[in-house]
Parts: sequence; structure tokens; C-alpha cells
Amino acid sequence: MRGSIRIPLVCASLFLLLPPVNGQEKAFLPISILDIPTIAGRPVQLDAKGKLLPWPMADNTGYSYSSYFLSQWTIVWDQYNRQRLPYYYCCFDFDRTTFELQPDPHWANSTGYLRAMMEGFIERLYPYTGDTQTLTFLRSFVDYELEHGLTPEAYAWAQVPYASANPGAERYSGWSNLGEDYIEPHVVGEDGYAYLRLYEMTGDTRYLRAAIRCADALVKNWTQGDAEHSPWPVRCYARDGKAPGGPMGPYSANVIEPIMLFDELIRIKQGNVADYERVRAAVWDWFKKYPLANNVWVGYFEDTVPSMENMNQVIPMEFARYVLLHPEKDPDWREHARKLIEWVKTTPKWPKYVVHGATITTEQGNGKEYCCNDPGQCCDSHTSRLAAVEALYYAKTGEVAYRDEAYRSYNWVTYFQGLSSAAHSPFAGQWWFTDEFADGPRRMMDAFWAVPEWAPADESHLLGSSSVVTRIHYGKGSVTYSTFDPGSSDVLRIDFVPQFVTADGRPMTRRKDLNESGFTFDESTHVLWIRHDDARSVDIQGTDGSPSAHMVTFDDPHLPAGTVIRGDYPAGVIEWAKGQWVMHVPEGKFGTFNLALSDPKKHTAGFRFYSPRFFVGLDVYNGGLQDAVVTIRCPEMREVTFTIKPGELRRLRTNWPDRSSKVSFDFQNGEGLIFDNLAYRAD
Repeated sequence: MRGSIRIPLVCASLFLLLPPVNGQEKAFLPISILDIPTIAGRPVQLDAKGKLLPWPMADNTGYSYSSYFLSQWTIVWDQYNRQRLPYYYCCFDFDRTTFELQPDPHWANSTGYLRAMMEGFIERLYPYTGDTQTLTFLRSFVDYELEHGLTPEAYAWAQVPYASANPGAERYSGWSNLGEDYIEPHVVGEDGYAYLRLYEMTGDTRYLRAAIRCADALVKNWTQGDAEHSPWPVRCYARDGKAPGGPMGPYSANVIEPIMLFDELIRIKQGNVADYERVRAAVWDWFKKYPLANNVWVGYFEDTVPSMENMNQVIPMEFARYVLLHPEKDPDWREHARKLIEWVKTTPKWPKYVVHGATITTEQGNGKEYCCNDPGQCCDSHTSRLAAVEALYYAKTGEVAYRDEAYRSYNWVTYFQGLSSAAHSPFAGQWWFTDEFADGPRRMMDAFWAVPEWAPADESHLLGSSSVVTRIHYGKGSVTYSTFDPGSSDVLRIDFVPQFVTADGRPMTRRKDLNESGFTFDESTHVLWIRHDDARSVDIQGTDGSPSAHMVTFDDPHLPAGTVIRGDYPAGVIEWAKGQWVMHVPEGKFGTFNLALSDPKKHTAGFRFYSPRFFVGLDVYNGGLQDAVVTIRCPEMREVTFTIKPGELRRLRTNWPDRSSKVSFDFQNGEGLIFDNLAYRAD
């Protein structure tokens, strides 16, 4: 995550705060109203009242929101298959011509934070997409930490994850700018919870054992705490648990993630449950007595020197989210969540901005200096978290004002999807794997869980569940899935009408509410809520609907910009007409690599499937100055024609009822066209 207070300061090698530049502090208002023409270098899109709409499709919330987290996943998956920069670096820049990623060799690798955030992202992304590659990546990513980033067995903090590493280091042991061989107890809780959820996703008991080790270390090293000492220090030496000052420190308000680990182990009855219950109760009492009462929200980030003045919004918002999802943990959940939302939006510790009606929060501050940057440049993850909590507050209370606030803030977040040459963190080009590719996307996915009507209307997706989802399959007019827990509340938006819903083979009853096991279905929005109390496998069958399609994103596999597509791509699926198509950089309304015509003046191009397949369609953006006309043909089907206006991004669908082998395109005024997300089906 971001380092210490970054604006308007220069940072020393130890990341201590230095005197302000030129001996002056840059004053800021707690809340500023801004009218800016671009966000992350992308022109703002506004409604008739001047309020911010999402990017890239202003009139399609589902497309724009899902495009944000799917674009980030596309880049993560490409990294897994190529450089694997997230294993060794916190962040990167990229060449503004080729858009190839270049690692940042200077900053702390946020190892533990990134794993935990990435698990939260994939835990939601897998059931949304049904893509098992998400699990392949996550298991590899976590396995690397278990093999290269745990403390020695003989330590006071034994066999728990280090929070950070030196940039480029293959072995994790902390960032040497802050010391050597240290851990951060709250990250032990955060990572431990991620291990536990990964166990629930996969059934692999290695992750359960890793989670229990984290919980046992937290129990072993717990102390009572007071106003100046939290139950665990913010940072301490792993060998003996000491926090003598300087980069080590005695206080962190972030005890909620250790509590989450304890709660989940207690719930599934794993590990030393009696010890977890005892320590959890004491830590909860401390949390209510101090941070929750005095709003001293300090002690989160891995690259800062401890301070009792430098507040952040992560800890209070993550607590609010937890009790909104688990109100049984806190009888005062409503009051606490509401007050913390308002505190984050009004505190004078760092600036907030209202950009075309969207509330934007930065990360941290002490009232004089803050992190991170202007609201047209970064930082999407923190506003995504605020929006998530407001959306979940609406879902829990029905207070519409919170939904509307969340909508505008989420709209701002969408402008940061993919790679934009004009968006960056405070120090030149520094794109964080934590913020942009894990934390932001996981909290964007909360949008669909809280407000399922925002999800794409013409697709079927599982949007949220109170349980981990272990298996899912999407078909034409069907969704089947399994949950870790036999009792769960699940929400989907589907593109068909359900005729039968069963749980472990037993028919479920359609109801007006879910005070007992059954399901509700809204005919107008196609939102389906399911409550199953004693079954793990759910089968939804219905009429109509579209079969799920495979998507060619032109990032998998990655080819350098300017590469002329020859032969098959992807292998064994499509053969591209020789010399007609070229790989194109992120541009216009595409945030990732896409396809362009090798000669934009040509009026025809095409490709063929190696074996006949259903050509579903593709996305087209018109960067030209005139209406462009695209006609799609194949020998077996009727042609379809579309007009794309200048500046328009449009999803083209052929609706062809049968397979085709050869697909051709005719273009009028096609000089500014680029293409992405080619969809096809084999069945």
C-alpha cells in the first residue's frame, strides 16, 4: 500500500516524514468540490444534471463495473503467465508506447497484504466467472509465500508470513529500509484469514494448517493493551516479538482482521477454539474501548514509520464492512457503520473531493500532509472501499441515499480500469498491485453483491454468497454451484427465468421473503435470492438465457504491441487472415490490449475458426470522427450490420443460431476502429 504521508512531502530512505518542501505546508480543505474534465486521462461522462457516469459505457453500469475488475484480472493473469512481477515487486510503471510493464526496483514489496487482498478478489471473481484459472493463479501465488515468506519455526512469531520484502527479492523477510526480520501482527491475521478462506475454496488442508499457525501465534503473543499499546504491536521483530521503537511500534488499531481469523476458525470449529474465543473477547473489548471510541485509526501500512497522528481510512472501513456482513458480531452495527462512514467522509486528517457528485477519498493523513495524489490521478482502491461500505449499508438498512452516494463513487473508480497513460500514484509512474489489481477490484465486486441490479442484465452471474463458493458452472438457462457451508444466502442476476431450483436435489419453494429456506425471484430485474439451510449443492434450471461464451481478450497470451497476427491465436481456436490484423495498445475506451486493422484504410478483414463454432460477437470502439459501419458475414448465416458513432464503445452481438467457420467484416469509415473481447461458443 502507499507509504507515509506523501503530499506535499519528499520521503527519506527510511520513509520518515521530512519538513515540508520550501519550509511551507500545503494547506488543504477536508472537502473540496472539483470540476475536472478528465479522470485518469479519460474524458468524464456526465448525465443531464452534470453528475458523473461510469466509464467506458456511460449508459451501461453492468458493463462498466464488470469491465473494471475483469480488466484488472486480465493483467494479473497475463503477469502470471509471463513476468510474474507481483511475486517480487510492489508496483510497476509501463512504457507509454509499448505498454510493457517495468518493475519498480525501489519500493517495498507488499507481500502479505497483496496475498490477502488477492484472495478476497479471487474469492468473488471465481463464482462470478466460473473461470478455474483464477484458482490456479491464487494457489500458485499463495504457495509461493508459504515456501518463501514464512518466519522460522523457532521464533516467537513462528511460521507466519512476513508483511513485506525488498524489491526483487525471491525470499521475503521484511523491507530492509525499515529493518530486518520483522513481521506485522495485523497482517498475520489478514493473511491467516485469507489462508483459511482458500482452504474453504479448495479443501486443501495445507491452507488450514497455515491459518491455524497464524491464529496460534496471535494467541501466544497477545497482551491486554491500553490507550498507547494495542494487543499486538503494529510491527515487531519476528524472533522475539520486541517493538523497541523507530520503525517498530507498539500500536495499531487494526485488530479487526485477527478477529476475523478467530471468528472463522471458531465458526468452523478448527484449531484451539477455546483460546481463540478467550483472546477474541479481550481484543474486542479493547477495540470498543479505544479505537471505536476515540477514532485513533492508525497503524496499517507496511511502508510507514509508526505514528499516532497519521490516520487512515482502511481500518474503520474494513471494520464497518465486516459488521455489515456479520451484524450478529456487533449489536450496534448500524450506528457504528454509519458513524464511521461519516468520519471517513469528513475527517480533517486528509482531503476528500467531490468530483461531479462523486465523493473521492484519499488514503491517509495527519491534518497537514496526506497521501496520495490529485483525484484525477489515483487512488481507486480507497474510494472503492468507501463505496462498498455505503452500498452494503444501503443493502442492510434500505437507506437509498447511501446507495446513490456509492453509485457516484464507484463510477469514479471505473475510470482507472486497465492501463491509462495519465493515471499514476504520487511518485511518477508507480502502479500498485495491491491497490489497482487486488484491493480495488475486490471492493468493486461488493457493488453487485449489495445492489445486484447494477450487474449486467444480459448475463448470468453469482454475485455474492455468505459462504465460500467451491464449484460453479454456467450453461444455457442454468447455473449449478456448491458452497462450503450447508447454510448460505446467495444472490444472482440471471438472464433466464428459473423453472426449478433444487438444493442437494430437493426442490426449493419460491417465497415472498427468505425467513426460511427457499428462493425469491424478481421478474423485472431477474435478481434471484436463494437461502439454503442444510444443503451445499444448488441447481437452477430455466428457460431461455444464453450459453456462456469464451472470450478472446488479446491479452492471453500476450503479444507485443504492433505484432501482426498470423496463423492461430489463441492456439487451435482462430486462424487470422494473413496480414490483416495487428495487436494494439490500450487506447480509447479499451483499458487493455486489443485488436486493430493492420491497414485502417482497408475495407475488409476476416478470420476462420479451426473447427466450426458459434461466433457470438465482439466489442468495437470508434475513435474516428465519422459514423463507422461494420457488417459481419459468414457463409452459413445472414449478415448483420451495425453503426458505431464517433467515440462510442459498443458490444456487437450476431445472434447467429448456428456454427460458422469463416467470419468476414466489411467496414465503412473504419479508420478509427479497434476491437476487443471476441466472444465465441463451441457448443
